Amino acid sequence: MNLKEPVVNYYRKDDIAIISLNRPAQINAFNVQMRDELYEMLLLFQNDNSAKVGILKGNGPKGFCAGADLSEFGSTPSQVIAREVRWQRDLWGLFLKIQKPIIAQLHGFVIGSGIEIASFCDVRVASKTSKFRMPESSLGLIPAAGGTQTLPRSIGLSNSFKMLLTNSQIDSETAITIGLIDRICEDQQLDNEVFMIAKQITNVESHLIGSVKKLIRNSLDHELSIGINEEKSRSKTALRR
Repeated sequence: MNLKEPVVNYYRKDDIAIISLNRPAQINAFNVQMRDELYEMLLLFQNDNSAKVGILKGNGPKGFCAGADLSEFGSTPSQVIAREVRWQRDLWGLFLKIQKPIIAQLHGFVIGSGIEIASFCDVRVASKTSKFRMPESSLGLIPAAGGTQTLPRSIGLSNSFKMLLTNSQIDSETAITIGLIDRICEDQQLDNEVFMIAKQITNVESHLIGSVKKLIRNSLDHELSIGINEEKSRSKTALRR
């Protein structure tokens, strides 16, 4: 029996979970196996009571993720089967359900699906030499991992149009200016910077971390008055603990 090498790794350092995309020779191009294993590792993180925060990174020197491996996603027997598989493994829905913060650690090439994966994370930290691009439209495709919905929430409508329709590449300085990432650091400091942020989060009690994340996420969809009332309710609950 020929077992495939894992393409997503999970380990925990104290109360910080590290999830690593592991196809370095392909710049962690996102294939079917990676989608399935990332789903499983996120489930593991969600259910790991010892993990308070997660770090999502890409192995290898060239980049976080070079986008979807189109040759593999086009190899399913039929579009019907492909859709059924996606429904059974709702990776993007799982990202939204997780009540623990996830920090995206970005370096090198962050392309297509790489940007979309990072956009589902709560904090995005990039090395100074990172490069970002959304090439789907130039390939005759529409983003299929939430890009048309997550990008406007972080970079606004105009910047989303530009990224999604011009195939233009931007650097880290531009990415932080438009809100695509939250922090830049020198390449050699990336591991330490991300771990420091994660460690700061772990100083907060687990139930508060989950409540704050849910309130922030819901604020994008709720009217302000509804969000304020929900915040009051959760604040009272926290005081009673």
